[in-house]
Amino acid sequence: MSIRAMMKPILTLVMAFGLGAAAVPPVSAQEPLQLTLRDGVIEALPFALPTFQAEVAGSEQMAADISRVVSEDLTSTGLFRQIPSSAFISTPAGFGSPVAFADWRAINAQALVTGAVAVNGSQVTVKFRLYDVFSGAEMGEGLQFAGTTDGWRRMAHKVADVVYSRITGEAGYFDSRVVFVAETGPKDNRAKRLAIMDYDGANVQYLTDSSAIVLAPRFSPTGDRVLYTSYESGFPRINVLDVATVGRQQLQTAQGDMAFSPRFSRDGRQVIYSLTNGGNTDIYRTDLATGQFTRLTNTPAIETAPSFSPDGSQIVFESDRSGTQQLYIMSANGGEPRRISFGNGRYGTPVWSPRGDLIAFTKQQDGRFHIGVMRTDGSEERLLTSSFLDEGPTWAPNGRVIMFARETQGADGTSALYSVDITGRNLRRVATPQGGSDPSWGPLQP
Repeated sequence: MSIRAMMKPILTLVMAFGLGAAAVPPVSAQEPLQLTLRDGVIEALPFALPTFQAEVAGSEQMAADISRVVSEDLTSTGLFRQIPSSAFISTPAGFGSPVAFADWRAINAQALVTGAVAVNGSQVTVKFRLYDVFSGAEMGEGLQFAGTTDGWRRMAHKVADVVYSRITGEAGYFDSRVVFVAETGPKDNRAKRLAIMDYDGANVQYLTDSSAIVLAPRFSPTGDRVLYTSYESGFPRINVLDVATVGRQQLQTAQGDMAFSPRFSRDGRQVIYSLTNGGNTDIYRTDLATGQFTRLTNTPAIETAPSFSPDGSQIVFESDRSGTQQLYIMSANGGEPRRISFGNGRYGTPVWSPRGDLIAFTKQQDGRFHIGVMRTDGSEERLLTSSFLDEGPTWAPNGRVIMFARETQGADGTSALYSVDITGRNLRRVATPQGGSDPSWGPLQP
């Protein structure tokens, strides 16, 4: 399948529907099911998800696969615990049939997800319902997704996003993609290619070959373009790649020896980046429509890794103007910055949370690397990880999870992608077929 075909929208219908009353009426005294997300230890919410029913003969495998992915999405967050089917007392007789809530309460299920799948040729339809078991009430209306069989994983992610959102009150992040640098070969001669994948490491597709070193890919706000640094010419230059066509062109920048560390503005119309000219490295901005560029910093220091705030009014970046590598915030139009990092060690690769409340960063201290977060004024610094080399954080679309690259120590050290919750819980390796680095988490897909 071509990249263009793979990237085309596959969800053709999203609709709500009513399927009748529940067998047990809501209990007015029961508080609505709500998983409140706070810092610290969170007890995973137990949920039951019977394998979705096959509404059409031949749909059984698809129903099982979709059920599995929905379950994996929810349990991967560390916020949900699936009750095994061996504990079930009963299962719904049919999709839309009355639910025996007493049987689900008996096994301490707090949420119940039921669904049905129908495959007709190359088309698949998925519908589902979410119940608060202890109140005996449905949480919102049932939903139906329809699309091609090639897009079944996306439909599963859509279902999981709705379940996650209704229970936590936060937006989901499962139906999203990550662009990263796929790495193969020995450490001293490692081949690097741009690749794109589902958030969980599935459906990896390669966007470039390994003929030139590629670094630091960054998604556009709409997920249709990717910025990255390429050494194809022998010097680092910034390219803009169209994800659907894999066509690319070089970004027009100010004249300089090296251009690198690019990132889109929040409206996708501008690119900020670092440019080295005569040994001096500063931050610039280029307007994509006109090609005009603006210099935003002008000091003898090395200033790099800029990232816009969600409202586009400010930029966070790293600089050694104080003598050590620290984080600063300035107006998106330039001007005098203010320093926000004051702890021991060196800070780099800052990136603003989609929520606007936190900045993630890489910190090097006492021979270890960490992924951390802090408030935008530099307060409440919290280190989430620690290893030989952790670097390059990127935010999930809902600002709840951070993905980053971790390299193991030694001559044969490998690089892999990991994710962690902003509380520091639920550290997980992302299952990619090869090594990976420089992840950039894209938006939820339309």
